[in-house]
Amino acid sequence: MDAMALLLAATLNAGTVLAFAALGLLINERAGIVNLGAEGMMLVAAIAGFATAVHTGNDWLAFAAGAAAGAILAAAFGLLVIWLNTNQYATGLALSLFGSGFSAFAGIQYTQQKLSERSHFEIPGLADIPLLGPALFRQHPMVYIAIALTLGLAWFLYRSRAGLVLRAVGEAPESAHALGYPVRRIRLAAVMVGGALCGISGAYISVVYTPLWVEGMVAGKGWIALALTTFATWRPTRVLLGAYLFGGVTMLQFHLQGEGVQISSQLLTMLPYLATIVVLVLISRNATWIRVNMPASLGKPFFPGG
Repeated sequence: MDAMALLLAATLNAGTVLAFAALGLLINERAGIVNLGAEGMMLVAAIAGFATAVHTGNDWLAFAAGAAAGAILAAAFGLLVIWLNTNQYATGLALSLFGSGFSAFAGIQYTQQKLSERSHFEIPGLADIPLLGPALFRQHPMVYIAIALTLGLAWFLYRSRAGLVLRAVGEAPESAHALGYPVRRIRLAAVMVGGALCGISGAYISVVYTPLWVEGMVAGKGWIALALTTFATWRPTRVLLGAYLFGGVTMLQFHLQGEGVQISSQLLTMLPYLATIVVLVLISRNATWIRVNMPASLGKPFFPGG
């Protein structure tokens, strides 16, 4: 029972990292923009959040710093892609490479540092329930914020006028422009919000998930988050479920190693990435399903009046 509770708790913790980043990328893609720079944004946000936590001791300031770092990098990406019409894929890859190099340079002085003991959170009355208490009700508040954000985003996209406009910009930007909506500004705002959420994800990694700084510590989670948007067919609730699924696969490798299962550690380490590839292959077999759910203008430049 204790082992199962620990595995479930670790799954929620790992899934939260992916959920924030994937929800941010989903907002981007709903607006018609593909940002392959999630890995770089998360790395820069991770060092920004960690440095802030070291110097202030305040987790919430660290998350704010991570969100700001992600939003600033996303704004630079947005200006290049939306206003200068650079190639989205090449620009995103350049952002990912820049973030990797810059975070390694900026984090040199923090490599040997660790954060002080973090506060323990629990929901009174619920935290003592057998199995479910330790698994569900002793999590960092950001875990619950991720769940609330998912529900809020689902409502925003499908129940609010602003969400309808955002989806219209992603589906038919020319029509939205003809109706008087500022397509470029809406896309830039969506890109910056998405970058801020990727930044929160990066800060969560270095402040809560593994409270230390290591070069390259995001370790491909940005790419998994990008794959999650396709896996979830661009729907927030499916993104959250997918994040927990991949988070569970990630934590399962450590659980199996701790139980002494005689499986190669290299094989266990590759499980999350192998699961990502398998899921994408299975989804890609149904091209019609992808085409029906994918925003129509995804990855395509917008030329006003063109």
